[in-house]
Amino acid sequence: MAGVFAQNVIHFARYLRAKGLDATPPVGMDLLAAARLLGLEKPGDVRSAFRSLTVVRPDQIPVFDEAFDLFFGRGPRRRPPDPGAEGGGAVQPCLPVLAPEGGPPDEAEAGESREQLGASRRERLGARDFGELTPGEAAEVRRMIAAMVWKPAEALSRRWLPDSRGRRPDMRRTLRNAAGPRGELIEMEFRSRKPRRRPLVILADVSGSMEKYAEMLLYFAHAAPSRMGRVETFVFSTRLTRITHELRRRDPAAALRLVSGRVHDWSGGTRIGEALAAYNQEWSRRAARGGPIGMVISDGWDRGDPGLLSREMARFSRSVHRTVWLNPLAGREGYAPETRGLKAALPYVDDFLPAARLADLAGVVRLLESIPAQPQPASRRGRMAS
Repeated sequence: MAGVFAQNVIHFARYLRAKGLDATPPVGMDLLAAARLLGLEKPGDVRSAFRSLTVVRPDQIPVFDEAFDLFFGRGPRRRPPDPGAEGGGAVQPCLPVLAPEGGPPDEAEAGESREQLGASRRERLGARDFGELTPGEAAEVRRMIAAMVWKPAEALSRRWLPDSRGRRPDMRRTLRNAAGPRGELIEMEFRSRKPRRRPLVILADVSGSMEKYAEMLLYFAHAAPSRMGRVETFVFSTRLTRITHELRRRDPAAALRLVSGRVHDWSGGTRIGEALAAYNQEWSRRAARGGPIGMVISDGWDRGDPGLLSREMARFSRSVHRTVWLNPLAGREGYAPETRGLKAALPYVDDFLPAARLADLAGVVRLLESIPAQPQPASRRGRMAS
C-alpha cells in the first residue's frame, strides 16, 4: 500500500506539472508529508490539503479535481487524461488508494501504510545534518520541529496554594476557620508552592560560521514559547539584537523574515563576549526573572577577548537556573572543544550538547524535560553531555 500510494503521489505531481500547475518535486514531498500527517481515512481532508499545496488560481481547480479523482478517486469524470510529456513517456494513473471501488481501504492496511511512509523517513531525516538537507527535506524538517512535543519540567513559583497534602502550615486559613462554627476543633490547614513553567533565555549565534544551522535553530527557538514559560530570544554576531517580539508571529516563516529584516549583522564576525556583556548590562535584570534556563547556541568561534568572554559567561551563569550550550559541531566524530572561546566559556556551562540534527534537538527537549525544580549542586557545574 505504501509503495503504491507514494507512486501515485509522484505521478499525480507529474501530471499536474504537465497541466501547468507548479507541482515541483519539493511540492511532491510536501504532498506525501501532508498525507502522512492527516492519514488516509478521510479523502476529503487529503483532497483539501493537496489542493492548498498545488492550486494558486481559481482556473486550476477543475484541473486539480480531475487529476485527484483520476489518481485517488474512482477514475476520470469525463475522459481519460491527456498523456504527459515529462521524461519522454506518458503519465499513467496507478491504482487508486484513497477511495477504491470496493469501499474504503482496510484500517489495518491504512495504518501500515502511514507507518511505512512516516517512520523510516522521519528517522532518516532526524539523522541528517542541517547543512546537508535539500530544500524539500529542509521544509519537512521545519514542519517536524514545529510539531515536536515538549513537556518541560515544572519549577516552583513564589506563590503558595492551599494543599491538603502540603508540608507548610497555612496559619492564615487555620485561624480564619477557628472563628467559625468549628472553632472548638481547630483543623490545621496546609499549603504548597504553586508549580509554573520555567522561563527560557536564548542567545543564538548568527555569524558566518553558523550560517548553515542558524535558520533551523531559530525555528527551534520559535517553537519554544508555546512549550516553555516566558521566552526571551536574542541573536548576535558582532552585536546583540533582541528578537522576542518578532518570534511571536504564529507563522515561523513570517517570523524569520521579520528577524532577517531586523538583524543587520547576519553572517558577520563573532564576538560572543561582547554580546554577553550587552545582555548582562541591558537585559539580564528583566529577562532573568523567575530563574530561567539560559541557552547559548554557538559553535564557539569567537574573535573577541577570551578574558571578557570568561567574565561575562560567569555573570550569565549566575543569573540563570542552568546554563546550556548548543554547538552544531559537538556531535561530529572526534570533535573536541579546543577553540579559545569555548575554553573560556565551558567552566560555566552545565550542559554542552550537539545541535546539528533533528535528533540532537530531540535530545535538547529531553534535557529540558528533566531539569529539576530545585537548583543543582555547584559541584555539578561544568559537566559536558553528549
